[in-house]
Amino acid sequence: SGVCNVLSLEIKASPKVRAFVGEQALLKCSFKSSSPITESLLVDWTYRPFSGGQMEPIFHYQSVPHPTTAGKFKDRISWVGNVANGDASIAIQSPVLSDNGTFMCSVKNPPDVYHNIPQTVLVVTERGLAFQLTSAALLSILVFLPSILVVTLLLVRMGRKFRVQKEKGKCGYKKSSIEVSDEPEHTDTAGCGGKLREWCLNCVDTDEEDPY
Repeated sequence: SGVCNVLSLEIKASPKVRAFVGEQALLKCSFKSSSPITESLLVDWTYRPFSGGQMEPIFHYQSVPHPTTAGKFKDRISWVGNVANGDASIAIQSPVLSDNGTFMCSVKNPPDVYHNIPQTVLVVTERGLAFQLTSAALLSILVFLPSILVVTLLLVRMGRKFRVQKEKGKCGYKKSSIEVSDEPEHTDTAGCGGKLREWCLNCVDTDEEDPY
């Protein structure tokens, strides 16, 4: 009779991780086991570059972490997990473009040894590229935003001057040219006509909007 292996371990890992050259890359891996966590628990991380080839072991955990002592990841893998909390995450220090590839997280907690095999794709890029894209967007904003503000201010000013011209026409209709020319420039005893003239001059010269 055949034997059916039931998955007693469930592992979850980030399907894709983006990192920048020289900045720490965090590879998350979490697990759930139907058995209590013991010192027999094993965690293994393997790596395969995009160019292909065999999976390369880069990290091993059993009671204590054992980062690889050879290969491209030597002295660059650090343990950031906590098996008691179901965390088997690692971090890559100072990643480079050649680190791009597929990482696999494997956990065994005897007698729970059968589990799914999640994969994490690591994509390392230069931060300068992202900065250039951000700078281009910022430059566009700096170029177009002032133009929009200038156009808006011009439209507001044109509307204001149009209202001023209308008020000026009304004032000219109410006062004769003789009254305007004969009236002294400064007077302390100005009557209704002088007050009206002063109000007209103010509405023509001011740049403030008319109160509503």
